[in-house]
Amino acid sequence: MDRPSDRLFPLLLALPLLLLELASLTAYGYFRDELYYLASTEHLAFGYVDHPPLAIWILAAIRAGLGDSLVALRIVPALLGAATIVLVAHLARRMGGGRVAQTVAALGFSFTAAASIFHFYSMNAWDVFLWVLAFHCLLTALERSGDPAAASGSSPEPLRSWLLLGAVLGLGLLNKISVLWLGVGILAALLLTRHRRVLKSPGPWLAGVLALLLFSPYLIWQTAHGWPTIEFVQNATRLKMVRVGVLDFFANQVFTLNPVLAPFWLLGLGALLFLPGVRRFRLFAWIYLTVAAILIAGGGSRPVYLLPAYPPLLAAAGLAIERLTERPGGVVGRWAPRAAIAYLVAAAALAPIAVPLLPPEQFVAFARTLGMMPPAQERMELAELPQFYADHFGWPEMVAEVERVYRELPPEDRARVKVFGQNYGEAGAIDVLGRRRALPGAISGHNSYWLWGPGEWDGEVLIILGGDLEGNREFFEEVVRAGTVRSRWAIPYENDLPVWVGRRLKMPVEEAWERVRRFI
Repeated sequence: MDRPSDRLFPLLLALPLLLLELASLTAYGYFRDELYYLASTEHLAFGYVDHPPLAIWILAAIRAGLGDSLVALRIVPALLGAATIVLVAHLARRMGGGRVAQTVAALGFSFTAAASIFHFYSMNAWDVFLWVLAFHCLLTALERSGDPAAASGSSPEPLRSWLLLGAVLGLGLLNKISVLWLGVGILAALLLTRHRRVLKSPGPWLAGVLALLLFSPYLIWQTAHGWPTIEFVQNATRLKMVRVGVLDFFANQVFTLNPVLAPFWLLGLGALLFLPGVRRFRLFAWIYLTVAAILIAGGGSRPVYLLPAYPPLLAAAGLAIERLTERPGGVVGRWAPRAAIAYLVAAAALAPIAVPLLPPEQFVAFARTLGMMPPAQERMELAELPQFYADHFGWPEMVAEVERVYRELPPEDRARVKVFGQNYGEAGAIDVLGRRRALPGAISGHNSYWLWGPGEWDGEVLIILGGDLEGNREFFEEVVRAGTVRSRWAIPYENDLPVWVGRRLKMPVEEAWERVRRFI
């Protein structure tokens, strides 16, 4: 019988991550994507060029209730992270693990890149949560399908469990298309293990149908808009993402998961495949390997894309370590839990790599001392800060400089001007932060901003962020440099950023808009 303390234990394991996220809640500033997502809440739809709609719908509700401050924006992913860690601990428990296994799984996952995922609002926070929830639903469906009546599909219990899995996968797809990889991984895992017999029952197939039905509004939106996401993915793979080979892919996994934790997930993968008492959950190893194979085949996938597949591996590692501790009198048994605790403490010490606990100057010194500056994931110039941190900087300076330029315009120009951003971060900063300064709205050709169009802009005057004089003169009869955005810690292409004023568009607005389209 479960003791109350057994049920509370996973909650205690979630506290370190929650406290870590709360301590850094307002550190640095808005992340580039947060500004874009906030802008997207002004254009609610069933889809966007670069992501499905669920996270935006939820954010719109959060914004309506709490506002768009950093605290309002980030308290939800922080709480979502804590809930995810509770699920990770419970996953270890369902696999037969006690407190040692739960501790290794929960704290181990807390100090991976999950800490950075749950620091700011994005679809990725919901993605990780829904993957772990799907693992639980899969276990429940398989457990209940073990009933004799389940072989013919006549029992309602396993069918309801499979439909619950389908609902979670469907919501996952409405949040992020990469849940398709999880679906393929589950199918491969069922085929490659003793669980293949459940494929003779309707449950798994009905789960897939339900997931696709929930996903269908996004598919309909894609069809209506000419499938812009295909163009986006092709351009991002070809022009933006750094291509990696198999060895580099797994080397990046070591870094992303926290180098100190590499022995844990490697042990977990081995335990799932070969260790008696653990390998009955081998399907989780096949899910992991299938998703990894898909990402490797893609060639340009970010290392963090595989992150949601790691909780079962860490749970299995905890289970293996716990089995060692149960062997009386052995040296390995005595030292296994101590070594595990030492590794977890060392992993926690690297938390500033994932969460902005240090001021920029101190972070740079810390990362260089350890030789752990995160690798670039996109083809762009980096400066002192890694991309993930640099994308938090420069937005207030950008808005302030645009405001100065805007205030210096004649009244007749201020009444008709718009601000053009080269990317959704720049446009989002003007729309979200600039609104507080009564700046005009932003337009951009980047991703969903292009679909939202130029609005009522008449082509007479435009404040332009970035670009060069020659390129801007292709569009306007008169182009004048009116300012410069400077921010030491911003991504280099946003630092020393010119601000132009263009007057009298040389072509119809519709033609110009087609030329600035950029899905990447």
